[in-house]
Amino acid sequence: MTNETIIIQAPASKSLSHRTLIAGALAPGRSIISGLLDSDDIHRTRGCLEACGVQFEDQLDGSLAVTGTETGPQGGNHDGKDKDARPAQMYFHESGTTARLMTAVAAAGKGRFRADGAPRMQERPMKELCDALGALGVSFKYELEKGFLPFVMETKGYGKGPVDITLEESSQYLSGMLLGAPLSASETIINVTGKKAVSWPYVALTLRIMEDFKASFRVETMQEGQWRETPWKAIRKVEPGQLRFIVQPGGYQPTNYRVEGDWSNASYFLAAGAVGKKPVNVHGVMADSLQGDKAIIDILAQMGAGINVTADKGVTIYPRKLRGITVDMGKCPDIVPTVAVVAASAVSPTTITNVAHLRIKESDRLQACADQISKTGCEVELGEDSIKIIPKPLKSGEGIDFETYGDHRIAMSMSIFSLSGIDVKLDNPACVGKSFPGFHDTWKAVLEGQ
Repeated sequence: MTNETIIIQAPASKSLSHRTLIAGALAPGRSIISGLLDSDDIHRTRGCLEACGVQFEDQLDGSLAVTGTETGPQGGNHDGKDKDARPAQMYFHESGTTARLMTAVAAAGKGRFRADGAPRMQERPMKELCDALGALGVSFKYELEKGFLPFVMETKGYGKGPVDITLEESSQYLSGMLLGAPLSASETIINVTGKKAVSWPYVALTLRIMEDFKASFRVETMQEGQWRETPWKAIRKVEPGQLRFIVQPGGYQPTNYRVEGDWSNASYFLAAGAVGKKPVNVHGVMADSLQGDKAIIDILAQMGAGINVTADKGVTIYPRKLRGITVDMGKCPDIVPTVAVVAASAVSPTTITNVAHLRIKESDRLQACADQISKTGCEVELGEDSIKIIPKPLKSGEGIDFETYGDHRIAMSMSIFSLSGIDVKLDNPACVGKSFPGFHDTWKAVLEGQ
């Protein structure tokens, strides 16, 4: 590594921050969590947990003390003594992760909970999760449209299963139910059904946190017509109807925990190393991470970028001539906008497949990528679950007004075009606060280092 290399520290993982915060909150006693991401979405999850009776105390060293409840999430009338008690208020704003995880986690508690979010969050589907929780005895009263926020949920905890859930629309439904299941009074069996499965690595992150906080579960796969226990870390591909989870009662144990760096947010800076003039080194990400977005280094390597990975100095990406590829990104949807923008600097077309679920994120990310990348001079073709970027000479030296749709990942991805000589103008730069409030300052360091 030379003095020409730009060095960046990765922020903490958003996915692991959500899950660690929840596991600590469900463990009776005190846990200390360090390295937690400071972002809007994490604040939403913390706020929902506080509404459910969890106590937090910010420490002088930057860590967070979490004191979980003895009885799990507590809603209105959780003790059955006040039928007129106001529901616990869970407001998700625009955090889909908070909405899916906390709905399922609160359902594992007792009492009445009101769930609501910003207008875009009210458009995002919740029906599959609510139906699955309904099969466990949880009741829902929808205030506007069935299967969507806002609603009031009433629960006595998870009843006896088994229960079915798919990984077609979102893996967060399954993750939320897995996180809540240890609070059940009896064994919970969750079957993965449906036609296809996306985003499995996020489920693996959930299982890792459950294991680290001493929840008891096992994973079984169908082999030769029989269910057989399978090490969850050995699972690479999920076949619907061939996988189930058996979670034992017993809850969680308090644990002191440090959150690792985030591969999703690191992807923009690794992309900068591929398309910019100088190498970029990102510290704080783990090469053996279970995060699906670690795939960014393999994808950039396939496209021709130079790569060096070390245990102590993180990942370095070196600029090279890039070529287009065809890649299935069903397991790593959050970095699709990053790869799509990098593809605009390649010498041949790139096709990204198996990403229909991007249409129900903070924005319709497939359409957003197509519309915004097209502004740079490239051609973009959209399929039902794919996007193809056909590189053309970029409008270097010109200013382009990019729409972010209030979506943090669109804003951060479009910023990469500034390394191609485009004057990037974002209509809502502040939306990055959802996952990475310090993005613009860190990105400025990349631009100044060129």
